[in-house]
Amino acid sequence: MPGQAPRELVPADIDFAAPAQEVARRLIGVTLLVDGVGGRIVETEAYDQADAASHTFGGPTARNAAMFGPPGHAYVYRSYGLHWCLNTVCREAGHGAGVLLRALEPTHGLDAMRARRGLEDARLLCAGPGRLAQALGIDARLDGQSLAQAPFQLLEPGRGATTGMAALACAELAVGPRIGISKAVDVPWRFGERGSRYLSRPFAAAPVRPARGCPAG
Repeated sequence: MPGQAPRELVPADIDFAAPAQEVARRLIGVTLLVDGVGGRIVETEAYDQADAASHTFGGPTARNAAMFGPPGHAYVYRSYGLHWCLNTVCREAGHGAGVLLRALEPTHGLDAMRARRGLEDARLLCAGPGRLAQALGIDARLDGQSLAQAPFQLLEPGRGATTGMAALACAELAVGPRIGISKAVDVPWRFGERGSRYLSRPFAAAPVRPARGCPAG
């Protein structure tokens, strides 16, 4: 039923007051739902106020005000006047850091996503920040909203989850430079689930890293 936590998933315990690059790693494997529609986060990018590629680099404006707000809230903006994009605000209020959600593996509400996106292929429903926002019905009305309240849910397998469900939260991380920017292009703040079919773009070959809190072996 929309708006209710799926079985074996519990609210995710995420410290959004942490640095954006830590939050970006932590979010990989977490399930994001908006009004019951969404899936597992498989790709993120971190941005910080001291980062020349960040919207907050030049200081607060009307457009980026939410990104200077309290941690754990949404920052929603329109890219090139065409596509909405969803970010999670990080660090303390006034700092100006966040995580761009770049891709999901769709798991909940695929019919709604397909209707919004006008296509059938699940791999393309949320592969890219604009596609993700369209599939989940995200727009300016959610800018500044708390991620801990409806319509948002951030979930992860609980202690009583099956082995398979728990393994999803321990996906191996791929790390690399961010996409579609012209400044700070070498900063390795793009994170993703290694081998996922749902990434916006494959990562270059590199050593894999276990997600936070998962065994290295």
